[in-house]
Amino acid sequence: MVYLLLKYLVTAALVVIISEIARRNDRMGSLIASLPLVTILTLFWLKFENAGEEKISNHAYYTFWFVIPTLPMFLIFPKLNATCGFWVAMLCSIAFTTVLFYLYQLVLIRLF
Repeated sequence: MVYLLLKYLVTAALVVIISEIARRNDRMGSLIASLPLVTILTLFWLKFENAGEEKISNHAYYTFWFVIPTLPMFLIFPKLNATCGFWVAMLCSIAFTTVLFYLYQLVLIRLF
């Protein structure tokens, strides 16, 4: 139970720290947010939980493939945010990314 609480606290603290840095400095916050910190933390948590080398490797491998359909969101969100406002931009970005994930999954199934 203590381990699980520590896991939540460390992960949540990371998000809070990044958002506080971004509030003060756009570029630095974006740089830190773009780092694969969540993935690295996940790999650490899997290792500490004795998940096994294959499980850890698979997580890293599949993360690479699932990052690709999220990238266009970072291009459309700023434009929509400037023209439509935050909530519309966020909802459209989420919807667009969801559609891309679905289409991307169809492509990956055919390739692999």
